Amino acid sequence: MSKASIDLVSRTDPEWARYILRHFDAFLANHANCERKASALAMSLVVKYADRTRIIPPLIDLAREELEHFRQVYALMEARGLRLTADEKDPYVNALLATCRTQRDARFLDRLLVASIVECRGAERFRLIHEALQDSELKAFYRTLWACEAKHANQFTTMALEYFPAEEVYPRLEELAAREAEIVRGLSWRPSLH
Repeated sequence: MSKASIDLVSRTDPEWARYILRHFDAFLANHANCERKASALAMSLVVKYADRTRIIPPLIDLAREELEHFRQVYALMEARGLRLTADEKDPYVNALLATCRTQRDARFLDRLLVASIVECRGAERFRLIHEALQDSELKAFYRTLWACEAKHANQFTTMALEYFPAEEVYPRLEELAAREAEIVRGLSWRPSLH
């Protein structure tokens, strides 16, 4: 698949990954919640946009893949004697969702493009974690996740291109990416993916 998503406007400071490794157990709990919510998001799009039949099969596949990632992260947590934690509101995702327009078609486009950007940021951060890890098994796991997140970013943009012209998709994606960079700059680090 050729790249359909766009590059992030801002980069995460590599020191972020070292911070995450110092709080890795707490990060794993957040990571598990992110994977679970990503699976739920894909299925909620299936329900909300059931008339957009061309995207239903890829959304189902994506939901299954994210659920498998949740299972894998949960297995890592179990091996470390960790439990799932109560879900916390994600200030990053909530701020991005607040940028979505309200008219049905515009909101549909924005939800797909926000999902693409979130997956791009996840890919970037999993790459940073992969590069910072010493444990070869964890390093390989986060390398796989990095590739999957990049693929998902492309998939969401490709889904948008199924229903909207590129002349509408890419300018809006650039607008949202610029807003995402502002949001990231305004957030403090915490043991979380976002």
